[in-house]
Amino acid sequence: MAQSIDETVLAGLRRLEVSDFAGFRALCTAKATVWQNDGQGEQPIGERLEHFKSFAATLDSLRYDVIRQFRKSDEVLQQQVIHLVLTDGSRHEVQTVVYFRFEGELIDRIEEYVYTVPEGASPASTASGDGDSAAR
Repeated sequence: MAQSIDETVLAGLRRLEVSDFAGFRALCTAKATVWQNDGQGEQPIGERLEHFKSFAATLDSLRYDVIRQFRKSDEVLQQQVIHLVLTDGSRHEVQTVVYFRFEGELIDRIEEYVYTVPEGASPASTASGDGDSAAR
């Protein structure tokens, strides 16, 4: 039995946590795209994963905590916190909302809205922040 699309999203996040980029790519259509509110515009999934691979080289650990997840027949929307430990020992939390659109059982589009909480600050005290992401 095939897994549900929300289970596919979670399986994809677990693959990213262990730097299994090929495994994540296998969960996507050939034409899958990614958009993030970082000013880079829409990118093919392969290009975005190469960018993510470079970023992952600066990490000691990466963990996704899904706070909420909503599903329709071909869409998943979730709020999550990305916990990062960089190779210099610094720790960061990145607040994100991510939209996944599916074509069949594969991810066809990802949209990520990112907000970084500066180290030592509470989210409420930075609500008017610039949204710059440590995950770039």
